[in-house]
Amino acid sequence: MKGDPEERAVAVGRYIVRSGATVRAAAAVFGVSKSTIWKDQSRLRHTHPGLWAEVQTVVQRNKAERHLRGGEATRRKYLHKESCATARRTV
Repeated sequence: MKGDPEERAVAVGRYIVRSGATVRAAAAVFGVSKSTIWKDQSRLRHTHPGLWAEVQTVVQRNKAERHLRGGEATRRKYLHKESCATARRTV
């Protein structure tokens, strides 16, 4: 969805608010870069301040939680490595 930047900004903003998606996830869904998502948010600030405030709430929550998601991904990674190593030893 390249199209009109202002329409895309509103669509992305509504998607983030509705789904609680991260900037990375929204970029993947809309087929644009993360920097485009950030630029769209700055457009929202001037064109749709109410929607911008809702998006900011979601983005700030995601930023506050990202260290937890990263830690969880690392834990899963090492659990997987450990289970693979154990499987190799038992064979």
